[in-house]
Amino acid sequence: MKPGKAPRVVAAALAGVLALSACGGGEAEDTGPASLRMTVWSANEAHLKLFNEIADEYRRNHSDVASITFDPLPFENYTTTLTTQIAGGNAPDLAWVFENSAPDFVASGALLPLDDTLKKAEGYQYDDISPATLKLWQHDGKLYAYPFSTSPFGVFVNTDLLRQAGQKTPAELIAAGQWTWDTALAAAGATRAATGKAGLVIRDFDYKGWDNLSTFWTGWGARAWSEDGQTCGFASPEMVEAMTTLHRAIFTAKALPGPGTTADFFAGDAAMTITQISRASLLKDDSFGWDLVPLPAGPKGDYAVVGQAGVGVLKRSRNADVAADFLAFLTNPTNSAKLAQFFPPPRQSQLTAETLAKTNPKLKPEQLQAVVIDGITKGVVKPSHAGQAELSQQVRAGLDPLWTPGADVKTVLDGVCAKIQPLLAK
Repeated sequence: MKPGKAPRVVAAALAGVLALSACGGGEAEDTGPASLRMTVWSANEAHLKLFNEIADEYRRNHSDVASITFDPLPFENYTTTLTTQIAGGNAPDLAWVFENSAPDFVASGALLPLDDTLKKAEGYQYDDISPATLKLWQHDGKLYAYPFSTSPFGVFVNTDLLRQAGQKTPAELIAAGQWTWDTALAAAGATRAATGKAGLVIRDFDYKGWDNLSTFWTGWGARAWSEDGQTCGFASPEMVEAMTTLHRAIFTAKALPGPGTTADFFAGDAAMTITQISRASLLKDDSFGWDLVPLPAGPKGDYAVVGQAGVGVLKRSRNADVAADFLAFLTNPTNSAKLAQFFPPPRQSQLTAETLAKTNPKLKPEQLQAVVIDGITKGVVKPSHAGQAELSQQVRAGLDPLWTPGADVKTVLDGVCAKIQPLLAK
C-alpha cells in the first residue's frame, strides 16, 4: 500500500465501522462453539506464549469456545491493517488499539462497551484500576477498551559498548546528577566514533513513526499540539530548539543512525535505545552488560512519556459477548499480574516495584521503580487526536525535508503547522 493512501483507508474503514455499528451488534454464533481472534502488535514468542497459556486456561472451563488465536500484525502498519480488515468484513473479535488511534476507535461506535461485563466478572476488582489510565478509553461515561498496557519509555543501555568507548554509564551519570540529553548525546556520539556501532536508537521511529520523538522533545516542554487539540505546536520555540538539537545529533555528531541506517540494540548494535519494558524479552542472557534507566533530563528538567494500549471488543463480532467475557478473564487480577512482566498493568495494587519484580526477573526493583512506577506517576501520554491517521500522515510528510543535513529546522516545522492546522481546527 502506498503511504499516501493510508489516511483514506483508515478514515474510510472507521467511517464504515461507525455506519455498521449504528445498525446494532453482530449476530451471535449459532453454529457451535465460538472461535475468537484477537489482533496484537507483537509477534514476540514470549508474549504469544503467555497469551496462549491464558487462552488455554480459559478454554478448559468454557466448552462454548473452540479456539482463541492471536493474530500478530506488523507494528509499523498495525492500525492501517486492522482498519482494512474491519472495512473488508474480516474484523477480529478483539483488537489491540494504540493510544494514537484511541480517540477515533473509542468515539466511532466500533467497540463494545465493557463496563458491565468487567464489573460483574467474579473477583475482577474493577475499582482497583487507576482512573487516570481509563480516560483515553472512555466516551460519554462508558469504557470501550481496557487499558491493557500503560508503559513508560526508558533507555536500555549496553554498558559494555559505553565502557569500550571510554564513556561513563547512565547509572554513573545519574549518581552524579548529570544524566541529561547533553551528556546522553555526547556519550552516544563518542561511542559511534570509537566503536563504529550506533550511539542511540529511538526504537520504532525509523524516520517514519514521528510520534515516538515525543520521548525526546517533551524534555524541552514541546508538544505536537495544544492540550485542547486545536493549535499546532510544531512551530513553537520549544519544538524548534528540541528538533534543532536532534538534527545536530543525527547529522553532525552522528549520535543517532541517519535515515536508511538500521541498528538493533538487542543484537548488540547500539549503545542505547529508547523503548518500553515489553522489549526486555528480546535481551539474550550474557550477550552484553546492560541497564535500564529513565529518559535523560531535558532543559525543562526530569520528565516521562507513556505509551498506552487498550484492548477492545469489536461490536460487529458474531461472538462479542463471549469475546468480552474472555477479555474479563485475560485482564483479571491473576492474569494481569502475569502479563505485568511485559505490559505494566493499570491495577493500583500491582503497580509496586516489588510486585512487578516477581514477574520481571530480568529487571531489578530499582529499575522498575525509576522507569515504570515513577514514569506512570509523572508521565504524559504520546500524542493522540481524533483523525489521527490523516494528521499522522501529514506530519510525517511535513517532517520529511528535515531528515537531510542542510535542512532549515524552523522552516520545516512551520511547514508542518501549515499542513495540520486546518485539520486541528476542524
